[in-house]
Amino acid sequence: MRKLASIQKIKAVMPIPDADRLELVQVLGWKCVGGKDEFRVGDMVVYFEIDSFLPVCDEFEFLRKSSYRSNEFMGEGFRLKTMKFRGEISQGLCLGIDKLPALQGMTLEEGMDVTEILGVREWEMPERAGSGGTMIGDRPGYIPKTDETRIQSAPELLNEFKGLPYYITTKMDGSSHSIGVRDGEISFTGHNFTYKDDGKSAFVEHVKAVGIPEKMKEYADEHGLSTLVLQGEWCGEGIQKNRLKLKKPEWFVFTAKTDDKRTDLTTLREICEYVHCHMVPVEEEGEDLLAKYPDEAALLARAEGIGYNGTTREGIVIRPIEPVHSYTLSGPLSMKVINNKYLMKNDE
Repeated sequence: MRKLASIQKIKAVMPIPDADRLELVQVLGWKCVGGKDEFRVGDMVVYFEIDSFLPVCDEFEFLRKSSYRSNEFMGEGFRLKTMKFRGEISQGLCLGIDKLPALQGMTLEEGMDVTEILGVREWEMPERAGSGGTMIGDRPGYIPKTDETRIQSAPELLNEFKGLPYYITTKMDGSSHSIGVRDGEISFTGHNFTYKDDGKSAFVEHVKAVGIPEKMKEYADEHGLSTLVLQGEWCGEGIQKNRLKLKKPEWFVFTAKTDDKRTDLTTLREICEYVHCHMVPVEEEGEDLLAKYPDEAALLARAEGIGYNGTTREGIVIRPIEPVHSYTLSGPLSMKVINNKYLMKNDE
């Protein structure tokens, strides 16, 4: 699960030109704006990531003017997003531990997840949350959630790629949807829920019309698989404002899992070809990621530019060509790098 709020140390404090009352502070790989002389290097703070949705309570009331949001799906609270102050990008929020009553008297360690303690949730747009159809329950356990970790949240991931052949794909701007086959039974899921096959889900109707679920069953049978999972981004009109400007909806697969293990790039391509589905565009393949992109700044620059269909690229996803276990993630090594220019334009 994503650590939306965690105990972290201030790594650096940097001045902002022509700003008398503000300065930049760095936590992990993130930089955010704080008050002048509010923090010092080494201070322990609570860091709230962007996309955090903070509850309405006294300690967060100072965010009301800039961050208050309310809708039927999320209720009301304070949503943190990428912002710009005096020309500097600010991503997230640092607060002194003494300003959060819920943490007083607790033993706190660097890296500790305090998301639930502080009542923080992840912000989701209503159109994304309800885009799948009739919800009939949580995702089956064999179909994992598709969240990717941002490089700024775990800078140590970059070192885990050292010497590994890698590939970079375009991060498609849509809604996460998956199809799973287990012992011949098919499940259709969104980001959080399983959806009923009742004719009300545009995603389910689309993949059925082109025969993807049946082809997945055939592939699983031919290869003696107990489970086969394809996960991808459902994009098009009515989904995330159709920022890819697609004339018709499409599902772009980015992960294949066979018997609960992520496949390599070659097998992912093979399965997508077999079931006749689109795969996310592979922008680049290489032998050593760090040799070409030695730090976060280089990767953030790589994430900028034009992506699919001539639109502004949301970002990129980086994975080893052969799956590798990540000790940082306690799972398959993978990370995403979001284009900050995209965030400033579209992070609503």
